[in-house]
Amino acid sequence: MFRQERAGRPLPARLRAHPGSTTLTAVIATAALIASPTPVHAQSRAAAPEFEQQVLFKASQDSGYACFRIPAIVRTAGGTLLAFAEGRVLNCGDAADIDVVLKRSTDGGRTWGPLQVVNEGDGDTHGNPAPIVDRNTGRVLLAETYNTGRTDSGGCSAPCDRTPHLQYSDDDGLTWSTPRDLSAEILPAHWNSWYATGPVHGIQLTRGAHAGRLVFGVNTETWNGARVTTNHAALIVSDDGGEHWKVGATDSWPSAENGTVRQRPSELTLTERTDGAVLVSGREQGGTDIGHRAQAVSLDGGTSFTAPFHGLPDLYAPQVQCATLPFGDRLLLSCPGDPDRRRTMMIRSSYDGGATWDSVDRGTVVTTDWSGYSDLAPVDDDTVGLLYEGGAVDARDEIRFARFTEDWLQARRGPDPTTADLAPGARNATVLGGPLVTDGVSGGALEFDGADDAVRLPYREQLALDTKEFTASLRFRYTATTGEQPLLWMGGVGNSQPQVWLRGEPAGNRVRGRITVRDGARTVRTASVTTTGAYNDGRWHRLALRRGGGRLTLFIDGTAIGAADVAGSVSRNGPFGVHIGQRMDSRAFFTGAIDDVHVWDRALTDEEIEAGSAPVGNTVLWLPMDHVSDNR
Repeated sequence: MFRQERAGRPLPARLRAHPGSTTLTAVIATAALIASPTPVHAQSRAAAPEFEQQVLFKASQDSGYACFRIPAIVRTAGGTLLAFAEGRVLNCGDAADIDVVLKRSTDGGRTWGPLQVVNEGDGDTHGNPAPIVDRNTGRVLLAETYNTGRTDSGGCSAPCDRTPHLQYSDDDGLTWSTPRDLSAEILPAHWNSWYATGPVHGIQLTRGAHAGRLVFGVNTETWNGARVTTNHAALIVSDDGGEHWKVGATDSWPSAENGTVRQRPSELTLTERTDGAVLVSGREQGGTDIGHRAQAVSLDGGTSFTAPFHGLPDLYAPQVQCATLPFGDRLLLSCPGDPDRRRTMMIRSSYDGGATWDSVDRGTVVTTDWSGYSDLAPVDDDTVGLLYEGGAVDARDEIRFARFTEDWLQARRGPDPTTADLAPGARNATVLGGPLVTDGVSGGALEFDGADDAVRLPYREQLALDTKEFTASLRFRYTATTGEQPLLWMGGVGNSQPQVWLRGEPAGNRVRGRITVRDGARTVRTASVTTTGAYNDGRWHRLALRRGGGRLTLFIDGTAIGAADVAGSVSRNGPFGVHIGQRMDSRAFFTGAIDDVHVWDRALTDEEIEAGSAPVGNTVLWLPMDHVSDNR
């Protein structure tokens, strides 16, 4: 065993605990909340605060480190909270000199002890902490991964020499065993490049034939001497308290020569459901299947998966590690809610074992700051601890610890109002915010307030237009003179995610249609068509965007404006949403009325566009927008 001082020898200056490295009391932390613009819902009750948070790791308060990243947290059998992180010595890069560091709290996360070094990189990368608590013995096990360190901020070059290690503590994290190499047990020869433990807490099973089993997740790669050929997501299991380990459930996805792969699940977070099944949720890193989150289930204690990982197209999240935790009658998911970039940390819930998750409008916002990796742990029966990366400037600025109770979370909401989607086989679309029915071109239309009104369609495979020719049309009326005025949004958001959209840009005196496509593994192309004039005169106008015959054409009141098409898919890789009156990331809403929204998966003729109709067989979306049904 060795303590922070390593058998009585003083630590190097950069590794010693400093007075500024201890976290403050809950009272001071709450005061910091009031002064900070980052937390949302920072109110507290005199007896039991609903939400409070404090900065736990930060370079300016923990000397000797340039950056802290990759949080992981567990509650020991004795009730101590152990918060782990990577202490990055030289810079914030992923593959330089990195230590595994720890802070402990014995009062439910209100105050924290000084920084401890659990595992020193000494020039190499020692990271990806994945702690697990054995409730039978009280032992805390910590899986981690090593690779040769760099002196710059670059990543580990493929093939990366990553190896798994394990150490443990029998005194609630005060002292730790010497790490041992687990390669002989859980590093098969063909997993010969990237290898990552966690990084997030593992679990101990409590139900069924494998009760007591310890389980954590890894993601790995196979290298053939020239390129990565296969990506693997796997569970690692132990049935003897961590003395021996083996590879359990494994899902492997081949990578094509052009670098594309359907799924690349990684950074796995595990939850044992009430039915004994293990729900495995992972970051989906650039696969062609739609979604940035993927899931799989094991019914045999992590020995095998019932089916391959599948993407979750309408769970909006960027490419980032997230965490899950059972809490009462829900499962919690800590994850940024912005579908493009790492910001807006949220807690979302599932009430059906992870089959469905809250949409972003139903989640509870922790902060609107930049935010990245996270982990969750129970503080007590009524309180959850969240350890997450956050910052006003960069998600890597600091690591924060937040405490919250269930009454801080959004209450479970009943069904939202809907409006009809008349496309074959379609379900009704969700109406958000409360748009009003107004007079349309013929019949009704919906009037949006520019604040939170929108219509969102549930995901259907037919909505993903991929490389097809298509036509989208609608009628709109508005008078706004400023702001982005989204009319129709399909797909992802940002500069690199496939998408299709139509919007008014009154400050630029134009209406614009745009597509962004992906072709192959990395090629991103964009094409757009723009009107002369914003058409914000308060009258009804007909707008259509057609992709066909090598052209992208925008029609406004019968006038056609064309541009060259770009090859590739308008719907893959990222999360996928279809919204009327709203950007996918909720950063802009339409002010005005929208009527008769159609999308066809073929290029309509000029005559069909002028008539505003086509055979129903090619219709993938048809919203008359003439009524709202209250389903509550």
